[in-house]
Amino acid sequence: MFRLITVFWAFIFLGVLLLLGRIVRQRWPLMQALYMPSSVIAGVIGLLLGPTVLGAIAGRLSPDSAWVNGIFAEDIREVWRQSPSIFINIVFACLFLGEVIPSPREIWQKASPQVAFGQILAWGQYVVGLGLTLVILVPLFQVDPIAGALIEVAFEGGHGTAAGMAETFTALNFAAGADMALGLATVGLVSGVVAGVVLINWARRTNRLQVAGAIAPIDDNFEDPHPHDDPETRVARQQLRRNLLIDPLSLNFCFVGLAIIVGWLILEALRWLERLTWGQTGLTLMPYVPLFPLALIGGILVQVLLVRLRKQYLISRPLINHIGGVALDVTIVTALATLSLAAIGENLLPFLVLSFGGIFWNLFVMLYLGPRILPVFWFERGIGDMGQSMGVTSTGLLLIRMVDPHNQSGALESFAYKQILFEPIVGGGLFTAAAPILIRNVGVVPVLLLTTLLLLFWLGFGLWNCHQIRRSP
Repeated sequence: MFRLITVFWAFIFLGVLLLLGRIVRQRWPLMQALYMPSSVIAGVIGLLLGPTVLGAIAGRLSPDSAWVNGIFAEDIREVWRQSPSIFINIVFACLFLGEVIPSPREIWQKASPQVAFGQILAWGQYVVGLGLTLVILVPLFQVDPIAGALIEVAFEGGHGTAAGMAETFTALNFAAGADMALGLATVGLVSGVVAGVVLINWARRTNRLQVAGAIAPIDDNFEDPHPHDDPETRVARQQLRRNLLIDPLSLNFCFVGLAIIVGWLILEALRWLERLTWGQTGLTLMPYVPLFPLALIGGILVQVLLVRLRKQYLISRPLINHIGGVALDVTIVTALATLSLAAIGENLLPFLVLSFGGIFWNLFVMLYLGPRILPVFWFERGIGDMGQSMGVTSTGLLLIRMVDPHNQSGALESFAYKQILFEPIVGGGLFTAAAPILIRNVGVVPVLLLTTLLLLFWLGFGLWNCHQIRRSP
């Protein structure tokens, strides 16, 4: 056990790493060209200064060196090791707090092609990963079958989900899966940005874009932080600011905490239900399910409740973004800084097989299925989903704003609406959390058949829906 002062210094060092990551990003043009987040650079710096790299080099030079454990004490690293599975709950609780949540009918009418396209990408990552595991990884390398879920966990879920699933992998006796997932997430992030920029320039040269304009710089300054507020909500928010006797950031963090509590209550209810029903047969799933996908559901329920009570003005979406952003930075830096390169090295060939399989699937869906699933502005609308499915949501938004800076295609709205029907299930949602457990309990083949059926369903629906929309006036 560590003391609170250890936690204090662990996060002080974390802040220094983030500052170094920011400096490296500013001074290294390659990092800017790749749009590499400062948190990823900071995590890599922490990894280099730890026992895996600096410590290993010092140990080879002198076994008695004071640097064999790197520059960070072991109790500091222990705080970091436990941080990703904690802070990822804050990230997911923030996803829908303060957002305008339309009715499912409205979402479906505006974003059904985008929903189909995103689902095809996600379920296909399971099919490719499980297929490669069944045909190559298990027979040739004796890899744990749970590796079949790593492409979706890492590519679609990103670093945050990969880090948040670490405890699940450990509980299922596949501790190497956490390190492989983080490595795959880094591969996906870099390849997603690189492939996205290359494809955008290719599409512009070959006249495949339907919107005009050059690649736009990214501007994070918005004139109105609450563009969807109605006049009554604007007045209520102004009144709140005048009478507020608590820091606005603290108030918004209260609602994040409430969302996590709601998610925890849902998780405990599901565990109680399992104990009373199918758990008595010996099939137990819920003990391995992490909290963060339920925290996402909790955030949606809190937001819906505030809207029903006409108290939505209490939440500021920009402040929620900042809270979630800090938590995501902590998750990424601490996960990468404590990454085990030995685990990746021991599984290098399976790691490379999964990396190439995931990249190939995403590019295939984008270039071949994109024009057949997305009826209008197929490239502008598809590039965001491809970026998200190889990195994180911010990668998708980045590519959308590069290819369509003035939102002429409506890609931004479709992408946002799709998330509401997408995030609770895959990309860090309920099935992402349950997939490794299902693989362990029922086997690779049944999960492969299930994900293949879901992929075929969304593929068939996507082709039919695209045809229907193009036929309509």
